[in-house]
Amino acid sequence: MAIINATDATFAEETGSDLVLADFWAPWCGPCKMIGPVLEELAEEMGDTVKIVKLNVDDNQETTSKYGVMSIPTLLLFKDGEVIDQIVGFQPKEALEERIKQHA
Repeated sequence: MAIINATDATFAEETGSDLVLADFWAPWCGPCKMIGPVLEELAEEMGDTVKIVKLNVDDNQETTSKYGVMSIPTLLLFKDGEVIDQIVGFQPKEALEERIKQHA
């Protein structure tokens, strides 16, 4: 499953159902660039389990502020529209897989 790029206008809809991993990122952020390929792999391998959504914090400050994101990358795990887990900073693929599986 492909990663979805969300905006302030679409974020609530994209994270409103099932299990969703939302990546708050920015193009200038080094750790965000490192986690990008990891998320691509997870989307391909776990697309039946979790939907992955990316939100550029520079372009979508309303949603970034709503969820209190202070540093990036911040990954929020949603289930049926509610935040159930938060991961801040780069994490290896195995660690992200484990966190997702805890909630699947």
